[in-house]
Amino acid sequence: MANIKSAKKRILIDRRNAERNKSIKSRVKTAIKRVNTAIAANDKAAASTELIKAVSEIDKAAKKGIFHKKTASRKVSRLTLAVNKIA
Repeated sequence: MANIKSAKKRILIDRRNAERNKSIKSRVKTAIKRVNTAIAANDKAAASTELIKAVSEIDKAAKKGIFHKKTASRKVSRLTLAVNKIA
């Protein structure tokens, strides 16, 4: 454990931020899984509605700095392509 007051504070802040990041990443993963489930079921309408929700979650995570901007863009692009491939 650190002895310096500022180092102790950083440890606490890092833990708090890690918890926040973990919960946001989990929400993104869940949204992506819902889209993939709808794609696997070949349900275009459900996939489209879930895609909108997933894109929103991914964009929020990118805005907060949890995902890099290009990582978020890549995830959105791949999901959109997969949904558009459903006939």
